[in-house]
Amino acid sequence: MRSKWNLGSIGLKTATLFGFLFIHIPILIIIMYAFSTDEKTFQFPLPGFTTKWFGVAWERNDIWEAIILSSQVAFISTFIAILLGTLASLAVYRSQFFGKEIISFLVILPIALPGIVTGISLRSAMSLFGIPFSTWTIVIAHATFCIVTVYNNVLARLRRSSHSMVEASMDLGANPWQTFRFVILPNIATALLAGGMLSFALSFDEVIVTTFTAGQQSTVPIWMLTEFIRPRQRPVTNVVAVFVILVTTIPILVAYYLTKEDDGRKK
Repeated sequence: MRSKWNLGSIGLKTATLFGFLFIHIPILIIIMYAFSTDEKTFQFPLPGFTTKWFGVAWERNDIWEAIILSSQVAFISTFIAILLGTLASLAVYRSQFFGKEIISFLVILPIALPGIVTGISLRSAMSLFGIPFSTWTIVIAHATFCIVTVYNNVLARLRRSSHSMVEASMDLGANPWQTFRFVILPNIATALLAGGMLSFALSFDEVIVTTFTAGQQSTVPIWMLTEFIRPRQRPVTNVVAVFVILVTTIPILVAYYLTKEDDGRKK
């Protein structure tokens, strides 16, 4: 029995290792080639190492314009997602009404649908209403799926919280705003922050929906998609990819540890 258990344990660890390598080796390759001296192709082993591409990327105004646009869109989309996602989760959690599950399903539908379907539907709607494509159309598009991350995080936290604290607050004379500020908000604060972090990361690297709603605007992912087909721009594109990896990974890690620590305290 012990021999079979050891073989099973080794097999599980081996499968986990292969899965980990399968996911992360492409990312490591992008990081590695950001330091390559080769300008056109992906040679291996690398002909040499250099950091000059970081300097080249730093001097490119088009890169900074794309980064600023992506940051603006991500921040505004996250703010809208936190506001509307929190209100939607509170409404669904507190209220009992016919069609409640349908409403909840419709809230999460934008992130469940393929991005190309969401992008086409948003573009069609904006064209129908004569809305000119601009930064705000990108914000609207991103907010539709960013709301879902906040909604799911806050609703899950509310379901794990005791409603007796809210009832006690109301019994002690607190009005709805005071109850929200001093009772509900502290309980959902880490869920809000985690949902906001995930929303920012999702918005910053979104490409499919952005392609249909950006018009002539160029966010970082669209800039990368455009530049990557130009052989001499690949090293600079890899540098920007490293930046995107950092920008999107850090918020996800923060959100993970926030929810992990909160779950630990609940236990």
